[in-house]
Amino acid sequence: MSFVSYLINGLSLGSVYALIALGYTMVYGIAKMLNFAHGDVIMIGGYVALLSMTNAGLSPLLATLISIVICTVLGIVIERVAYRPLRNATSSLVVLITAIGVSYLLQNVALLLFGANAQTFPSVISWKGLSLAGGKLNISGETFVTILVCIVIMVCLMLFVQKTKPGQAMRAVSEDRGAALLMGINVNGTIALTFAIGSGLAAIAGVLLCSAYPSLTPYTGAMPGIKAFVAAVFGGIGSIQGAFIGGLLLGVIEIFGKAYISSQMADAIVFAVLIIVLLVKPTGLLGKKIQEKV
Repeated sequence: MSFVSYLINGLSLGSVYALIALGYTMVYGIAKMLNFAHGDVIMIGGYVALLSMTNAGLSPLLATLISIVICTVLGIVIERVAYRPLRNATSSLVVLITAIGVSYLLQNVALLLFGANAQTFPSVISWKGLSLAGGKLNISGETFVTILVCIVIMVCLMLFVQKTKPGQAMRAVSEDRGAALLMGINVNGTIALTFAIGSGLAAIAGVLLCSAYPSLTPYTGAMPGIKAFVAAVFGGIGSIQGAFIGGLLLGVIEIFGKAYISSQMADAIVFAVLIIVLLVKPTGLLGKKIQEKV
């Protein structure tokens, strides 16, 4: 039963990585930029939900919804203020440095507002979970809900991109931004919508992550954000299905690494996976090689 328990825990952790990776992969797939401040939006979402529940006395559901709204607005502001002026920059390094700067800005603002001490995060899920095989296998409510929410969001996101006009606009901008602009598509609005959706997903991931691991600091989103980026590259950055699969696989690899190899080596194993994937299949599991026009 230990193997099954580790597998379920890995899928739960991987579901959080997948939610974060979906934000990475959407922004890269459409805007062709890496938003390394994405992990810190997770932290902001956690603090908003925590304050809503503890200071304002709101229900976990309402606190989560407020967190989603605040992070969605934050994502739009970040895109408008930090990234849009650099969209036509000659060097992609400029955007990357800006993303790192935004990340440190969010961390230091959180340090000033909330301090460096860890705060206990109350679980937003009251359901205790399931007990199977005569009590030998226990699935917590956080684990079950996290996996279910990830699957539902991934399906909804795929339907949104494939079936709706804003989703089709996203696909057009991803394919050829210049041609999309000539066809009358609001490129700026489409990219802002992408950031909004990604940041909203980060808020959900932050609440679920802090519910499963009830400790919140200004650095909470840093390592999960990096690992989610690894998951996005693993699955094929730019692919929604790839981000989902990459996140789940990375979570399982990390939990099995902690259980069967070494808990201290778990992070090293995760990044070793990234190196191996880049060596063997640089485009990721579901990524496609793109021919650049010259």
